[in-house]
Amino acid sequence: MNPSPTMLAIVTDAFGGRGGIAQYNRDFLGALAETGAVSSITVLPRQAPDPLVLPERIEQTPARPGWIGYSVAALRTALLRPVDLVFCGHLFMAPLAVLIRRLKGAKLIVQTHGIEAWPRPSRAQRAALEAADLVLCVSRHTRSAVLSWAAIAPERVLVVPDTVREAFTPGDGSTQRAALALERKRVLLTVGRMDPRERYKGHDRVIAAVSDLVAKGHDICYLVVGEGVDRIRLEALARDARVSERVRFLGRVGLQTLVELYRMADLFVMPSTGEGFGVAFLEAMASGTSTLGLRVAGATDALGDGQLGTLVAEDELPDAIARLLAAPQRNPHALAAAARARFGRETFAAGVRAALNRLMEAA
Repeated sequence: MNPSPTMLAIVTDAFGGRGGIAQYNRDFLGALAETGAVSSITVLPRQAPDPLVLPERIEQTPARPGWIGYSVAALRTALLRPVDLVFCGHLFMAPLAVLIRRLKGAKLIVQTHGIEAWPRPSRAQRAALEAADLVLCVSRHTRSAVLSWAAIAPERVLVVPDTVREAFTPGDGSTQRAALALERKRVLLTVGRMDPRERYKGHDRVIAAVSDLVAKGHDICYLVVGEGVDRIRLEALARDARVSERVRFLGRVGLQTLVELYRMADLFVMPSTGEGFGVAFLEAMASGTSTLGLRVAGATDALGDGQLGTLVAEDELPDAIARLLAAPQRNPHALAAAARARFGRETFAAGVRAALNRLMEAA
């Protein structure tokens, strides 16, 4: 392989995209570019709704949401330029990525995240993943799932977990508390998309827990940050549970507001049963906020097997919230330092470079 290879990235979204997968793609591709592991990266997104800033060595083509148009554009782009590496950012795009890989004689990296890779996929997706030179997984759970259905050597399947942006640090959240009139309340926070396909994130479980805790005399407010059409259902659940005045949907917020919300929360809680990893856990801990999740799937990696955050069974959720709110708060700076030691950008960049070195050594 060329010692300074060129890369073509086939992704759902990256720069200018939203959500955890877009953030992972930005972090992964940015790390490759910043360390000089590749000479250039051309990113082909299907979606890019937000303004974007591109690092050096990275260019991104206009978004093409339609699958046929996207596939034609990807093939045309590949044919018109040198491509040593193909990065496929989602399993469903792997058949297209493996076609480009064969046309160019390139090496293929397929990224897997969570629920898309846990059940046995289609024959075409499975064959494409098995043809990959390297498969990356964000958690041990996802790696185990991939190895359960893919005929691929285990040494070609590596875990490279998410990282956390530098903006998330401990600090004063009193401005947000005052703005939301929450000075005397205990504040729970969830950050996550409200999509009917992602109900596993557990917003409804927290609403039910709020109802239980309020009935026992706890003065709680639950803040929900994120967007999505499932908000209508969740608002109805809060009304039916008679806690609508204690459940506030804040919608999508800017980065600085998000940082301040993490800092002012007493407890970040996301009782998800389907997280491939859960970058919001890292954002909360890097902000110095105690964090609670379920002992399932990728959350166990994000919360450091319980060393960084608290992991419980689903039926333990209300009691765990009450116990954590009553317990002495962890030193926010110590928590943030521990989270960054395991998931900071330097650690992440080292993992990305090690994965690429594995691929180049094999080549």
